[in-house]
Amino acid sequence: MAKDVKTSEVKVTGLRSPKPCVMCGKPSDRKFHPFCSKHCADLDLGKWLNGSYAIPVVEEDGAEFDEEN
Repeated sequence: MAKDVKTSEVKVTGLRSPKPCVMCGKPSDRKFHPFCSKHCADLDLGKWLNGSYAIPVVEEDGAEFDEEN
C-alpha cells in the first residue's frame, strides 16, 4: 500500500516550466500566475481599467450592410 509521507516532505512540481512575469520579467509565482506578485497583477489590472490596453477594431465602410436593407 501507500507509504505514510508527511506533506511537508512532498515536493510538487508543475507540468509547465515557469514563465517570466509579463509585467517585470521576474519568475512568475503560481499564486499570481502569470505575474510574480500581487503588485504586478494590480499594475496590469490598472492598465485594463484606465484604457491603456485596447483591442484594435478594423473599420468597415458599411457597404455590405446597405445591400441587405
